[in-house]
Amino acid sequence: MAHGDITHIDIPVSDLGRGAEFYSALFGWQISEPPGFEGYPMWRAPNGISGGGLAPRDDGFTQPRSYVEVDSIDDTVAAAVAAGGHVAREKSPITATSWWAVIADPDGNHIGLFEGIAEV
Repeated sequence: MAHGDITHIDIPVSDLGRGAEFYSALFGWQISEPPGFEGYPMWRAPNGISGGGLAPRDDGFTQPRSYVEVDSIDDTVAAAVAAGGHVAREKSPITATSWWAVIADPDGNHIGLFEGIAEV
């Protein structure tokens, strides 16, 4: 993946098991919980390239969220804020070599950011 590519899509579900069964049956996605990511089933599409995760639905996360790979979350957040957006979730580590954050555009749409090397 390269800067600007959509790398991951999180889908909020109220029941992780039911969500995994639904999407696996509907689209043929392979869904599993990799070691270190228990409670966060990740899906891989049949093309072997696209994927994402199923995450617990809550009041702040009710719609699927796409994640875009960036060279620097810090620089991208600064540019988003300068352009009229805001930070919806601060930068947080995923692994020792990767991070994520969420920005909102001026209309309130949430876009996830990914920086680093995915280890799963």
